[in-house]
Amino acid sequence: VILLGSPRKNGNSIALAKQVEQSAKDSGANVENFYLHGMDIQFCTGCSKCRKKTSKNCVIDDDMQLLYPKLRKAQAIVFASPIYWAHVSGQMKVFMDRCFALGGPEGHDMEGKRYGILLTYANTDHFKSGTINAIRTFQDSFSTGIVDIVCGNAMEAGKIKENKIIMDRAYALGEHHAKSLAAD
Repeated sequence: VILLGSPRKNGNSIALAKQVEQSAKDSGANVENFYLHGMDIQFCTGCSKCRKKTSKNCVIDDDMQLLYPKLRKAQAIVFASPIYWAHVSGQMKVFMDRCFALGGPEGHDMEGKRYGILLTYANTDHFKSGTINAIRTFQDSFSTGIVDIVCGNAMEAGKIKENKIIMDRAYALGEHHAKSLAAD
């Protein structure tokens, strides 16, 4: 599963995600993309009803209901987002908040999955924003591991495509995900 957090369909994080998708498919993996900006994903209200033993998902009836079973089934999940004002895009952040429903009294439905992270940022120091720590906290709460983080420096839409090293790293991330899952 690739989660696309950019509102720009021709944006830089989407370009990296396309590299991951192509390499994973070239390696025999099935890939599904979800363009979060085009989905109806409401804000978490903090009601904690998703944590009751009788609940399997969040009670909010929106497109997260489509995503929950896809996330549970996926062996690998790739997050692709621009960094906006020190964090992932608003769309990605709302999605991450709603993943609270995937961990409950019986354990975590995301345990053991592999994560790939694709970030684009106008600044050259991706650690300065705090985004990577936020994503690590997210994945730590689900007892999962980050396979790789690819951070590219680009502002204008499509500019990342000029950076062959970063585009190749994104391709390698997809290939690595697919091959390591096939070996399991």
